[in-house]
Amino acid sequence: MTAHEIDYRIYGEEMQYVEIELDPQEGVIAESGSFMMMDDGIKMETIFGDGSQKDSGFLGKILGAGKRILTGESLFMTAFYNVLSGKRNVSFASPYPGKIIPIDLTEYGGKFICQKDAFLCAAKGVSIGIEFSKRLGRGLFGGEGFIMQKLEGDGMAFVHAGGTMAKKRLQPNEILRVDTGCIVGFTQNIDYDIEFVGGIKNTIFGGEGLFFAKLQGPGEVYIQSLPFSRLAGRVLASAPKGGGKDKGEGSILGGLGDLLDGDNRF
Repeated sequence: MTAHEIDYRIYGEEMQYVEIELDPQEGVIAESGSFMMMDDGIKMETIFGDGSQKDSGFLGKILGAGKRILTGESLFMTAFYNVLSGKRNVSFASPYPGKIIPIDLTEYGGKFICQKDAFLCAAKGVSIGIEFSKRLGRGLFGGEGFIMQKLEGDGMAFVHAGGTMAKKRLQPNEILRVDTGCIVGFTQNIDYDIEFVGGIKNTIFGGEGLFFAKLQGPGEVYIQSLPFSRLAGRVLASAPKGGGKDKGEGSILGGLGDLLDGDNRF
């Protein structure tokens, strides 16, 4: 498996985007909705599956698309090719505040495992599949962290972490316990399982869920401080209820204070 060799540059701090530089005939694949901008001479093509050599042939494409359904993603991906002479650029943006992480698969033995919604884009030729769980507990109780994607190949891939990203290097048999939604990804040698929080008070009143993700080294782990599910939950909890009336936060005058504050329709 030989992926296209691409150059890149990441811009921004909290709302980042990655600019991919393509030589003639080079290509990059991306999730639908991540495209930001591209130079003249870039051809965009919707493909079935991930377009890797693993998905060659009709049956391979069907299986590749089927794997994407299991991870909750679209059947299709978008490929961008440089069809002119000279270098051309195409850019992809992060979906919400956080960091874009470049992953050189050659440094990780050709495989990296990530959350199902963390993948942003990759060099053409990288395979995006599903990492099946071999453990019953992980399958039944893994929650957000159960269905993982695997990125395979020898090219560059880019994943997104919400909020602030932490990178942990675990030594052999070293254990790290993480909220299942806070995992971005990890290297293939990491042993991943689900562990019960334990304790009646922790279970009933802890508010942190019933299970941890237990990650055991050796290997590297990427953690995000703001999973999208947590962000969405806070937004929903703060949404106006009961006919669209809000709480008048920030003003002792309530609704009158809102009128004085300015336009609050949005």
